[in-house]
Amino acid sequence: MSIGIIAIGRNEGERLKTCLQSLPVDAQRIYVDSGSTDGSVAFAKAHGAEVVTLPPGTRFTAALARNAGLTALTATDSPYVQVIDGDCELDGCWIDAAVAALTADPGLAVVFGRRRERFPDASVYNRLCDDEWNVPVGLAMSCGGDALFRRAALDAVGGYNPELIAGEEPDLCQRLRERGWQVRRIDAEMTRHDAAMTRIGQWWRRTERSGHAFAELAWRHGAKGDPHWRREMRSMLVWAVGLPITVLLAAVLFGWWAGLALAALYPVQVARIARRMQRARDLDPHFARALGFFLVAGKFAQVKGAMRYHWRRLTGSRAGLIEYKGTEPQRS
Repeated sequence: MSIGIIAIGRNEGERLKTCLQSLPVDAQRIYVDSGSTDGSVAFAKAHGAEVVTLPPGTRFTAALARNAGLTALTATDSPYVQVIDGDCELDGCWIDAAVAALTADPGLAVVFGRRRERFPDASVYNRLCDDEWNVPVGLAMSCGGDALFRRAALDAVGGYNPELIAGEEPDLCQRLRERGWQVRRIDAEMTRHDAAMTRIGQWWRRTERSGHAFAELAWRHGAKGDPHWRREMRSMLVWAVGLPITVLLAAVLFGWWAGLALAALYPVQVARIARRMQRARDLDPHFARALGFFLVAGKFAQVKGAMRYHWRRLTGSRAGLIEYKGTEPQRS
């Protein structure tokens, strides 16, 4: 079976080497580079990958890079296309499992499996990523950055939207579902990811990016889009805008004790989320509490990202990437 694989990256260093070395050598391997300065292009060429470099001055986005990779695959007869981020390692059994799933169900446009964090115990932020990717097996609303697509489905919707700096996969899957295609998470190991998040500032930037994505997706697709996007917008507005304003007003009008009483809703919400997650997913109590805290605290970062999107939309300005990762893993 002919398979095309598109890996994308920007200054991923050793992570990219691990990624490219994990790809099957009998596939057409395309590496799309977004302005790396760390020798990524030279390594990819030496490893036998076909290299596409985005021109200097380009507003680099994952969507633009993946579309460039799809263009480079146009001369092949690959019915299936695997996309993978340059900080991920492909599981050796994934391609066979994914092709089998697409072959068995002609209505599927894309399948994805379990993406795991390579070093979940390195930091709480890495473990949050690992938990985020553990979505239920079965039909899904969208995939992530690693997935196997049916090429005909990708072509039918015109590929990724290059204007998006975040949320390009949910946008693509929304357009696929509008055409009658389905998205499925299958019970198979897919990739190992290296988030390399060790600082709270990195977590904040990544969460800010998710808020930008929710705002843009909800605005672009409106009522026909995934209801999850609108729920997330309402949640961040309640917890990061509405409640802080109410706390301040209560403190001014009725005294500090009134503001403090309302502010207590934050730890109550953290405890409620922790208890629900612990019971529903059998999480250990310590991580369940951390998860509750970061989900609530993250509303403030998400609001910042959402405001950034709407400011850009109203002013007509172009947004740059919201990056959270350094150029090299901080380990040998």
